[in-house]
Amino acid sequence: MKTLPRVLKEEYPFRGRFLDVGQGNRIHYVDEGEGDAVLMLHGNPTWSFYYRNLIKNLRSTFRCIAIDHMGCGLSDKPQNYSYRLANHIHNAQKVAEYLKLGRFHLVMHDWGCAIGMALAERWPERIESLVIMNGAAFHSSQIPKRIALCKIPLLGTALIRGANAFVRCSNFMASARGLESKAALGYKFPYNSWKNRIAIDRFVKDIPLAPSHPSWDTLARIESELFLLSQKKILLLWGEGDFCFTESFLQEWRQFFPKAKGIIYEDCGHYVLEDAGDEAVAEIRRFIVHAKKPDVALYP
Repeated sequence: MKTLPRVLKEEYPFRGRFLDVGQGNRIHYVDEGEGDAVLMLHGNPTWSFYYRNLIKNLRSTFRCIAIDHMGCGLSDKPQNYSYRLANHIHNAQKVAEYLKLGRFHLVMHDWGCAIGMALAERWPERIESLVIMNGAAFHSSQIPKRIALCKIPLLGTALIRGANAFVRCSNFMASARGLESKAALGYKFPYNSWKNRIAIDRFVKDIPLAPSHPSWDTLARIESELFLLSQKKILLLWGEGDFCFTESFLQEWRQFFPKAKGIIYEDCGHYVLEDAGDEAVAEIRRFIVHAKKPDVALYP
């Protein structure tokens, strides 16, 4: 991976850290600030860049850790690797164990929700609070046609890895308000070649739509154990204009977590942290600061 250009270093001014998670494959992560830990998990096709403004805001009072999943962002991009949900969970767990995280807050988006919920279910006693943004950790048959198209063998790979269609379209469609040029550049930067787009393709292929899919049971197990987290402090921060994770996904989360605090941005899309900007960052900060206080402070 090439060195970050100056314009992105200004936007993403963090020291890069790496952890070998097996077979010489390295995960890149950010570890900024001191205090209670906040673990941030991104989705597809983003990377820890998605959390840059949240990290800048929180690092004065919190320890902010943001992982790039294998094949994403500045992490290694092995070509002979099993990019399955179970492996992403394993890698996130290895990072958390290496960093000796005790109790921590979880902030999740897109695929990061399934990965993060799996961690939370393994260590419910360590979880201070959960922030869930436009994603899922349960089965759904609802998949937009444009994403279903990318799951078609050969064609999907040609679109994603050859034409970079997934990143290009996400930069255009995932933000209801439109990405600023620096943000658009940041999301495209790590995925600048066929080789470097492998994880984006594999994430799409790993969406389990039938019991025969290799990741079906992994996701089913996560879904079946969501009840373990029902008493946690949970914030649902949602962009209502999301073309992929629509209102029905939000309602599904509410079924699992009826006590969760919900903040809905009607004019924001899938990249809710981009669209809602400082307002969303302030809401997350307010939520985790008060996470140890009585429920009345969180659930008005």
